[in-house]
Amino acid sequence: MLAIKNLLPILLSCAPAAIAEVIRRNTACNNSPSLCSKSYGEITHLGAHDSPFLRDASTGYSVSGNQFYNTTVQLSAGVRLVTGQVHKNNNDWHLCHSDCKLLDAGTLESWLSEIKTWLDGNPNDVVTVLLVNSDDATDSELATAFEASEITQYAYTPSSTSAPTSWPTLQELISKGTRLLTFVASLSSNSNAKYLMDEFAYIWENPFEVTSASNFSCLPERPSTVSKDIPSALSSNRLPFMNHFLDKDIGLGIEEPDVDAVATTNGQNGTGNLLTAAQTCKSAYSGRQPSFILVDFFDKGPAIDVVDELNNVTDATGRVPVPNTNADDNSNSTSSGTYVGLLELVDEVKNGANPSVGNWIWAGGDWLSVLGGGVSI
Repeated sequence: MLAIKNLLPILLSCAPAAIAEVIRRNTACNNSPSLCSKSYGEITHLGAHDSPFLRDASTGYSVSGNQFYNTTVQLSAGVRLVTGQVHKNNNDWHLCHSDCKLLDAGTLESWLSEIKTWLDGNPNDVVTVLLVNSDDATDSELATAFEASEITQYAYTPSSTSAPTSWPTLQELISKGTRLLTFVASLSSNSNAKYLMDEFAYIWENPFEVTSASNFSCLPERPSTVSKDIPSALSSNRLPFMNHFLDKDIGLGIEEPDVDAVATTNGQNGTGNLLTAAQTCKSAYSGRQPSFILVDFFDKGPAIDVVDELNNVTDATGRVPVPNTNADDNSNSTSSGTYVGLLELVDEVKNGANPSVGNWIWAGGDWLSVLGGGVSI
């Protein structure tokens, strides 16, 4: 009977490539061995804008959908930042697109459970969640959903209530089991859930309402304390967050994702392409690359290629290609579906009514809002 030490050379000679791949996978962080030693704030994380709001069969290929594939598919394909809008609906916290009457993607707890399941199966990956706190949920209310989903076992708790000068490396986060970083826009207090970080204490963003490919900007817009002031934004130690998704106005001040332009928007050529925008911002930020890049229809471009270039990743491993199951994604054409409730909304306006959507109400021929701006879906 052969001893294990005698079997090892035989096994190695039979399948060196397979064994090398196993070792490679086990030492990869966020799909790359070269990222393990990098600080969380030093690299660029690909983000799926409005991650749970889909343009697929489950929503009738809704024109409001920002992604063709669900959050699990996004994460498996290389997305490492997922965002969602939190609204109160029937005394529970749901993920809704502008208003729960228009598109409801289910409870926050259910979505977090989906992410938790993915984290369970991918122990070498660090994921960021950004919640848009549309109805001003308290930290305790949000924490109830986090705790019920059991995702808090992965939660990272910062050592400071303001942006640090440096963040842990991916390997440090993985080794400590703190592989989920959560930001909330915005949160009045996190005294009851320290792992919920008020976004604009740690991050600054460029403009996000863009309807012309030539109008993408690297200038800070939020928080207001650093608006239009790149040196102040950089000196604040906040992480640069680059919104890069294009909308189009479909009338009545309502905007929807510009799916027809997405190959260019997420690509490397043409007006408003992602690569040029990212390189332009990196130059404007004195060589600091955006920490996050947020896109619609993440699989187009594909956007991950631009992020790999920024991160100098040439050894990506472990990513799962998107399934060939979404007819709208495969055709890359404008959806024939309708935004849930959108036609009814337009009919109401045509019939002289003054409908409301979230924080907006149609009155006097325009959308009036306590927040300003129009309705973006």
